[in-house]
Amino acid sequence: MLPTLRQLQYLKLLAEHKSFMAAAEAAYVSQPALSSGIAELEKILGARLVDRSRGQVILTPVGEETLKRAEEILARAEDLVEAAHGAGRPLSGRFRLGVIPTIAPFLLPRALLRLRQTYPDLRLFLREDQTARLIGALRSGALDAAVIALPWDLNGLDHAFVMRDEILAATPSGHPLAQADSIAPEALKNEEMILLEDGHCLRDHALAACSWTAPGGTQESLATYAARPDSLGGGFAATSLNTLVQMVGSGLGVSLLPAMAVEAGLAREGEVCVRPLASDHAFRDIAVVWRAGSSHAAEARLLADQFKADAA
Repeated sequence: MLPTLRQLQYLKLLAEHKSFMAAAEAAYVSQPALSSGIAELEKILGARLVDRSRGQVILTPVGEETLKRAEEILARAEDLVEAAHGAGRPLSGRFRLGVIPTIAPFLLPRALLRLRQTYPDLRLFLREDQTARLIGALRSGALDAAVIALPWDLNGLDHAFVMRDEILAATPSGHPLAQADSIAPEALKNEEMILLEDGHCLRDHALAACSWTAPGGTQESLATYAARPDSLGGGFAATSLNTLVQMVGSGLGVSLLPAMAVEAGLAREGEVCVRPLASDHAFRDIAVVWRAGSSHAAEARLLADQFKADAA
């Protein structure tokens, strides 16, 4: 005997709401019905999935592993339904797209207007969040695709390249480094760096992209210096690119910005000076990613093509 999709959905809702009553309400069933469904699932699998002691609902280790697999199964089932409904009609109906905050305001506005004109039946739901959470939502089936910056671990995912986004150095207008046409990455290692807070992939991408060959022949990068408690940052960490630029413009330090943000007018003229980095690998790659084998693969590729055309 195999578990039913309904039973797997009960387990997913129970894990989300941490309460049999709340999970039952979310499933539009009675609490006894949901409890019975979970008990039957445990019987089929021959293992306890939920620890109900002390009035708390906590998944056991077996329950956690079952939930992970259940989310994959439910996502595939939802893909099946969406594929049947949208057969022969690409980018029609609901499509859930995630985008990281350092891309969304610079890539989406013009692209979304064109998408609406080209695919009037598309109902696009957007979620802006950090990469790790978007990938988690993608793997669990809560998203159909996401726009992120590479490199990133793409195990179990497919992707389509959109564009290469250069990483630029930003300094206060009166800073000595602003006098040069370009800035060597190693020139930043002793500067007061203002970066986005941990969790934003742009922070890691920018630091890792700024590398150079040390006098001894070894490769170094700003990421190495950022890891030292006595260097880089001085306790400053911005929550957004707007805040970061304001801090640089106030003379608090220097930073690294994506070219798409600068081209969108983020750097404040007269207060912030932007210079290219003297490096052939100071960039991040923008891509659309989706679950491998997803029925939305063709639509995700269409989105990538649309974004690529608008970025050209």
